[in-house]
Amino acid sequence: MEDSFRLTGRVLYLSQDSGCIDAQLAGRAVLLADAAPLRDNVSTDEITPVTVMLTYDERLGQFPYVGFKAGERMPIGRDAIRNGGFQVTVAGKRYGKGSSRESSPLAELSAGIELIVAESFERIYQQNCDNIGILTTTDFTVLDRLLAGEAVPIEAFLEGRDALTQRIIRSGGLLAYSQFADWPAPGETLGDQTAPPCTLVEKIIARHLHPGAGAAARGDGVFIAADWRFSHDYFTGMCAHLMHRAFGKPAPLVAPDHIVAFQDHLVLAAQSVPHVRDGLLPGVANLTQGHTTFAREYAVRAHGELNGEPGSEGICHALMAEKYALPGQVVVGTDSHTPHSGALGCLAFGAGATDIANSWVTGYVRCKVPHTLRIEVSGRLRAGVTAKDLVLHLLQMERIRSGGAIGLVFEYGGAAVRELSIDERATLTNMVAELGGFTGIVEPDETTVAFLKARRGIDFVIEPWMKSDPGAVYHDVIHIDANEIEPMLARPGDPGNGVAAGALEQEVRVNLAYGGSCTAGKRADFDFYHEVLRWGLDHGRRVSPHTRLFLQFGTLAVRDYCEARGYLPTFEQAGVTLVMPGCGSCANCGPGQSTTADDVTISAINRNFPGRSGPGDVWLASPYTVAASALAGRITTFEALQREAR
Repeated sequence: MEDSFRLTGRVLYLSQDSGCIDAQLAGRAVLLADAAPLRDNVSTDEITPVTVMLTYDERLGQFPYVGFKAGERMPIGRDAIRNGGFQVTVAGKRYGKGSSRESSPLAELSAGIELIVAESFERIYQQNCDNIGILTTTDFTVLDRLLAGEAVPIEAFLEGRDALTQRIIRSGGLLAYSQFADWPAPGETLGDQTAPPCTLVEKIIARHLHPGAGAAARGDGVFIAADWRFSHDYFTGMCAHLMHRAFGKPAPLVAPDHIVAFQDHLVLAAQSVPHVRDGLLPGVANLTQGHTTFAREYAVRAHGELNGEPGSEGICHALMAEKYALPGQVVVGTDSHTPHSGALGCLAFGAGATDIANSWVTGYVRCKVPHTLRIEVSGRLRAGVTAKDLVLHLLQMERIRSGGAIGLVFEYGGAAVRELSIDERATLTNMVAELGGFTGIVEPDETTVAFLKARRGIDFVIEPWMKSDPGAVYHDVIHIDANEIEPMLARPGDPGNGVAAGALEQEVRVNLAYGGSCTAGKRADFDFYHEVLRWGLDHGRRVSPHTRLFLQFGTLAVRDYCEARGYLPTFEQAGVTLVMPGCGSCANCGPGQSTTADDVTISAINRNFPGRSGPGDVWLASPYTVAASALAGRITTFEALQREAR
């Protein structure tokens, strides 16, 4: 990389004012003061909506920000950034939140964006920028210096970054760095290299450290050996493309039997309105071919699409927990919801395509030794209140909404957490992606052991080290009384727009209801859906005539579970549309997505960023609330519905 950065193009301010965006695209130069207030929470769904992620190379440069919302408009069109000569993007807090898709920074880079200035960044997004050679900074004085014509030394973009990250940035990216680094074969765990007291995640990292790292303190960048590395069909082709470009073909994979390729995100594209309407299926076929070619040419584990009907064996996160991850292991995948498996007591986190490509060849993945936030939940969740409600409660807290938990481990504990099933614990860890954290984890216990025995036939023994030590140092502790948690909602636009369902001031009619995704397609979730719908049938109620309810299984095993429990006839009688496993409408790629801006959806998925599940408004809620709302045709809770029937 060059020793300094100079402004040779234009600056794009991502303002909340669509008129300001229009002016910039028309060629007018504006100042930061003119653009205020800047947009916070610009998500990767807005930078590169899923419907443009049909290539994994520089062609993405046509599309950055086409889903960006300013006011009520999406003012940035195809090729607008590249044609506008923009070199720097400026935004507010929590830039790049949401998906781990490296398509977003690659689109920006390919359109000419070389620097992003923001008040704060989401962890995975900023790491992806480091990996591919986009500079980032939260220091707005750097922007002033550039506008004044100064050539700013590269050191200005390294301030506050750990030593390893600094070396990667100086190298021009991860793969350039990796080709000259030493990669000893990952061996067995090294034993506990930490001096107590330590958190569970600190112990796992210490046992997986690259031998050349020595001791690692909080905040240090390190490489750790990954027990499992996985990708899904959106990114396998990109990972393979990057890997082959850096390491040749065929590439020498480390432990290919511990690499898993999942076909889950795109398997329902033929039933997706925008993909069919806009002629996107050839692009889907391109991504699918990249995925299947890698899985065929290398001796990796693969979970594919179903034969004879649309769907897959299961969603990657659910299958990782059902089949692979174990307490104390390291799991990394090309998806921000990889922390799902942290419910089992392992370190599981999402990474971009470059990180995964590098891990395939080296066996190691980069991370920063994190600080840990303890979420201590006392008491017991009351009937009709779930882990989803607890997460939505956390998300609406100002300290979380403002980005105060970015990059932290969420360690869940307390009496209420210990009472939760693994499926419910997985909702807590899965949605750390929305909370902005590095990962989520729950210490393994007898519930974990029982889960592994029931799902895999494993007689797992929890080792004495697999827990946080008394006196472990926490960044902070949040105490929550589970008894006070109510059924929660998140208003459209962001998972942090939380409100208690009972506090809605006016009736909200819904024409779509959706239960599924990695977050809400598990066995426990289907127990909740069935409980509400069985009650509805017993009280003469079916799904409202003006509402469609879609329930999507997270894995084939979940469907088999529902069949064995006798749930399927109930769903049929209630008027449910059942969908086979896949990411579906959660990724705006299958049944249950909205098709017009007038659609209103109540959904149990994990995020509701603009355009995430189609053009309509999406309210987030628990499985109980989704099913109850489908019966009522308006947002309501199961408890409220039961009161009305008395």
